[in-house]
Amino acid sequence: MPCGQPDSGAAPARYVLGVDVGSTVVKCHVYDRAAAVRGSSYRKVESLYPHPGWVELDPEMLWSQFIGVIKEAVQAAGLHMRQIAGLGISTQRGTFITWHKRTGKPFHNFISWQDLRSAELVNSWNNSLLLKVIHVIFTVLHFLTGNDRYLAPSFLTFSTHQASMKLSWVFKNIREAEEAAKKNNCCFGTVDTWLLYRLTKGSVYATDYSNASSTGIFEPFTKCWNPTLCNLLSIPVSIYPPVRDTSFNFGSTDSEIFGVPIPIMAVVADQQSAMFGECCFHPGDVKLTMGTGGFWNVNTGEHLFAARGSLYPLIGWKIGEEVVYLTEGSISDVGTAIKWALDIELFTSVDETAEMAQRTADSQGVCFIPGLQVSGDDPYLCSSFLGLKPSTNRNHLVRAILESVAFRNKLLYDIIVKKVHIPLRDIRADGGVSNNSFVMQMTSDLINKKIEKPANAEMSSLGAAFLAGLASGFWTDKKQLKKLRRIEAVFEPQKDSEEYRPAMDAWLQAMKHSPHW
Repeated sequence: MPCGQPDSGAAPARYVLGVDVGSTVVKCHVYDRAAAVRGSSYRKVESLYPHPGWVELDPEMLWSQFIGVIKEAVQAAGLHMRQIAGLGISTQRGTFITWHKRTGKPFHNFISWQDLRSAELVNSWNNSLLLKVIHVIFTVLHFLTGNDRYLAPSFLTFSTHQASMKLSWVFKNIREAEEAAKKNNCCFGTVDTWLLYRLTKGSVYATDYSNASSTGIFEPFTKCWNPTLCNLLSIPVSIYPPVRDTSFNFGSTDSEIFGVPIPIMAVVADQQSAMFGECCFHPGDVKLTMGTGGFWNVNTGEHLFAARGSLYPLIGWKIGEEVVYLTEGSISDVGTAIKWALDIELFTSVDETAEMAQRTADSQGVCFIPGLQVSGDDPYLCSSFLGLKPSTNRNHLVRAILESVAFRNKLLYDIIVKKVHIPLRDIRADGGVSNNSFVMQMTSDLINKKIEKPANAEMSSLGAAFLAGLASGFWTDKKQLKKLRRIEAVFEPQKDSEEYRPAMDAWLQAMKHSPHW
């Protein structure tokens, strides 16, 4: 019987919780054995902007939202907490906090993955001679030995999305954190680690391999925190949490929080969780998430693949002896751009956008340039429209925004085909923008591939629940999980990609004019 059952007369534990702590929303879904949602709740995440380019989250507010959605979802399902067999937690990646080991008091707010305070440091390092020397040394080592452990360092590039440079900034600018680290009293944690710490009232301090590999400080092949990188960035190695399996019994929540202890059976990074929720279990399986940003993930099995400036190797999940690697490419300003257009009233509902785009044969030469492009190498780049005319109307602007998503999907897909030497299998899409039929169809046309869309687009929550269910025995194996998949729509190529050539060429030309603006 799973832990969390207070007495022999309690109702059996027949449900699992999947919580997704995203960039804009915290969501909780209650799943039954058929993976059907029995109850759900969500709350908006309020970001703080204390200085231009800085993005933070209030840890107490996030904690309150996290606890609130769990209680509300279980209540909405008409259940009692003792009926929950396990909790799986999916979290945004790269967002982190540091706190005092003895008192538990944070030294600062959560610093978001979207935060740009380390932009100058990132640019300085990426253009440094030292980094070029590191690339050469490890490229030669990889060539001579064929050992994948030298692959990731040979492509090492810093990004403002990763925690590494911002953590270096913390120890250069927050004296209390620096002093605590010197006395071995500083704890570092991504969102999952901090939630585990709070849920267990300080008795569990840990993260999982998927979250660790997303920080930019963890070496995916050796599966350990990178001491060489920490020395380069002046980050104390003592601050990091132990790394556990993704599907794992992390302990139970303190009984005072929910009335009964709930087993915490999985923590996982959001994109890796969505990959698991889509049942992309085989090498060559592809997951396309279109939410706040866009993420292409390819299951590369037990092999690491990377490409400088565009593809990044990650650990997808570790379950027992199984370690699954992914390669990831990302694009920015996907859902963000659509939300901005909604905020300025280009339309009244996101549901209108596909129809608006289809009302006009083309964007009339209007191009939307996203804030960060496929390589993501210029954190200062601003979004813009080019090609505006007196005849430009709302439909043209909306179509231009949606076309930019599909064009960038095409660019990233072509890089994946070129760089990842694994035959690509099924492509499965999720995230809020996957509900947009115009973007989905145009992407399918451009890459000339079938794209499946699941009935439930909330794949990060489902992935966390699947992982928790496996650890608790709620579900038996991946074979059973694959049978629970429900496909809502399949987008097959309907146009030759060459029909989009004039529009895409114009967009690419506009992209060349936009850098350094």
